[in-house]
Amino acid sequence: MTIRLYDTNARQVRDFTPLRPGCVSIYLCGATVQAAPHIGHIRSGLNFDIMQRWFRYRGYDVTFVRNVTDIDDKIIAKSAVQGRPWWAIGYENERAFNAGYDALGCQPPTYEPRATGHIPEMIEMMQGLIERGHAYVADGNVYFDVRSYADYLELSNQELENLRQPEGEGETGKRDQRDFAMWKAVKPGEPSWDTPWGRGRPGWHLECSAMAHKYLGEAFDIHGGGIDLIFPHHENEIAQAKAFGDAFAQYWVHNAWVTMSGEKMSKSLDNSVLVSDMVQRWRPIVLRYYLGTPHYRSMIEYSEEALREAEAAFARIEGFVQRVIEKAGPVEPAAEVPPAFAEAMDDDLGVPQALAILHTTVRQGNSALTADDKESAVARLAEVRAMLGVLGLDPLDPHWTGADRGDDLHGVVDSLVRLVLEQRQSARSRKDYATADAIRDQLVQAGLEIEDTPTGSRWTLHS
Repeated sequence: MTIRLYDTNARQVRDFTPLRPGCVSIYLCGATVQAAPHIGHIRSGLNFDIMQRWFRYRGYDVTFVRNVTDIDDKIIAKSAVQGRPWWAIGYENERAFNAGYDALGCQPPTYEPRATGHIPEMIEMMQGLIERGHAYVADGNVYFDVRSYADYLELSNQELENLRQPEGEGETGKRDQRDFAMWKAVKPGEPSWDTPWGRGRPGWHLECSAMAHKYLGEAFDIHGGGIDLIFPHHENEIAQAKAFGDAFAQYWVHNAWVTMSGEKMSKSLDNSVLVSDMVQRWRPIVLRYYLGTPHYRSMIEYSEEALREAEAAFARIEGFVQRVIEKAGPVEPAAEVPPAFAEAMDDDLGVPQALAILHTTVRQGNSALTADDKESAVARLAEVRAMLGVLGLDPLDPHWTGADRGDDLHGVVDSLVRLVLEQRQSARSRKDYATADAIRDQLVQAGLEIEDTPTGSRWTLHS
């Protein structure tokens, strides 16, 4: 068994060899909390949630760090426009991101550090880089000297001579306009922290180099993020960390965008679809299926039609699960996924190929049900649940049933809905179809989907 991953730096799929046998360390660039998340933001979290689930299935001990950028130019600009503290805007949106991750079934990270909580680590890194001749101070700013690091732009495969970086506001005193700011000198009305070079605040790139060093050490296995972060963010992270003396990330894994009309989903382009809106219109497990089942390196073109197709595809899986349970009772997941599913997942997290195996198993299970082969149907469901568990899509998982809540709300709702369905069935039995239809309509208006089957009616949440 060898997991293989596409390494952006190597530009090829490589066998994964951990730095420590049996352990994997992952750093994911998380949210910049200047606004609530759209589905493009959450896609990255989902892709890496599936990654860590697969590593755990394969027996690895996973350390997963996902940072929060809680101070940057956009947050400060919004603070000025809204007349609210920068930290209030950041915290509000951080909670919105975590609500989105949780709604879509993402497992929490091992650590989720905020940039503003790690100023001492950033100062230490800047001091080391200045001492080594890789950084310099000018007008209270601290800049990284890109010419001092010979491998700069290796990740993005650009030529330094062709690189042009416009001067940022207040970024004065640069020796070369391509040098980037690690620390920005204080400006009136902005938050700031003390440093040996005067008060100021972090540049965007420094925080991740410093926090990865703190939580994962001088070397770690995988650094992840969206493809839009390859340059300048990840390129600059590498320069800072390696010039400081760290080996840094051994593999670079990047997920593709969610697009709309061919454009990256972005608030600046006014084409974003908020997670908070989407989970009101679609069941969160369906939204997870839609965002999590394409290959992580493939673009997802957003459309209502594609979401309806995802809903229908997942309904086929869910329907099979429910039918077997109605016939045979509870079925535990198999101890192992089918070999073909594992082979697909080992090959650069090939979720589309793995999903094809899952759907084939569902069809086999449905055929067994048709043939009244209860034993085979149960065996197929056990396999299906094992595969769905790896993808975070098992409808019987406590996260989706609500059983992980202390009050077991799902169980309460189920009892109430079944009572109403019994009343509906009684109305149908006495041929009072008007009352039966009215009960069904009221349940649908309440957000439930009712399916009549030979063994009785069952319900699911529609949104």
